[in-house]
Amino acid sequence: MQSIKLQTHVGDDGLLQIKLPVGMTNQDLEIIVIYQPINQNPKRTWSPGFFEQTFGAWQGEPLVRESQGDLPEREPLL
Repeated sequence: MQSIKLQTHVGDDGLLQIKLPVGMTNQDLEIIVIYQPINQNPKRTWSPGFFEQTFGAWQGEPLVRESQGDLPEREPLL
């Protein structure tokens, strides 16, 4: 069994074209299609229970935020 992974576009006609490797002519084939839409603008979310599982889990040295220093003087906007 061979597998091919590809990303393609299905047009308004709903037809999907798959080109097979050379040598796959005049043969009976069993084809399995698994499709998943590609999310163009994925919304990133935290896994359920993420904060409950990780809150307070740090067991190393205490974390200390060092001084960030003073902000530089900026020229006023006109």
